[in-house]
Amino acid sequence: MESGIGPVSTPGGLPYYLAFSQLLGLTVVAMTGAWLGLHRGGIAWEGTLQFNVHPLCMVIGLIFLQGDALLVYRVFRKEAKRTTKMLHGLLHVLAFVIALVGLVAVFDYHKKKGYADLYSLHSWCGILVFVLYFAQWLMGFSFFLFPGASFSLRSRYRPQHIFFGATIFLLSVGTALLGLKEALLFKLGSEYSTFEPEGVLANVLGLLLACFGVTVLYILAQADWKRPPQAEEQALSMDFKTLTEGDSPGSQ
Repeated sequence: MESGIGPVSTPGGLPYYLAFSQLLGLTVVAMTGAWLGLHRGGIAWEGTLQFNVHPLCMVIGLIFLQGDALLVYRVFRKEAKRTTKMLHGLLHVLAFVIALVGLVAVFDYHKKKGYADLYSLHSWCGILVFVLYFAQWLMGFSFFLFPGASFSLRSRYRPQHIFFGATIFLLSVGTALLGLKEALLFKLGSEYSTFEPEGVLANVLGLLLACFGVTVLYILAQADWKRPPQAEEQALSMDFKTLTEGDSPGSQ
């Protein structure tokens, strides 16, 4: 059984920013549901309500869960690295599956209605984000979860993995804002400028989306909020011990 990392102090401001990020994220999910329920008729897999599955799934998957996956290493500072790594990967898998449901929903809805696909900037950005997210997960699994990757390869790839993880999250938030604006213009048209209740609610939702994205990125950017070096060194030594024991004759 893997042991914990041991006594590790928690920076004073980190818990408050983490709590604030979760409050923002849950509020974003709740407001998305409220927007779709109050002004778009709710959610269903059949009929005109099928489209509403798309924004809800994307907000839950590629915004909220992806953001939480990025914060795992800030939340679990004392736990074993392998346990934290598995949780990080599983959250990304869950986010990908939910986002895939949202993607299937919108393409199926367009097919049933005879609408064109992939002509808007939002759709182009969305496909780019989805492909990059999938590629990022595959690369992360290959380097950090698959036992065959060497320590030197992991060390060289880690900065790229961190950079592209934050970049894809930022692109996800931007794409969601584009989709929100597109949905409002399609339905409200010129009435958007008259402060219709739906427009006001959606604008607030957009601001909260941006705030959640900025908060997550701010937490990630604080160098002293990362897992302490001694925790990383102990985790690496434990991984090395596991690999060498696994390679020894007679090991199972």
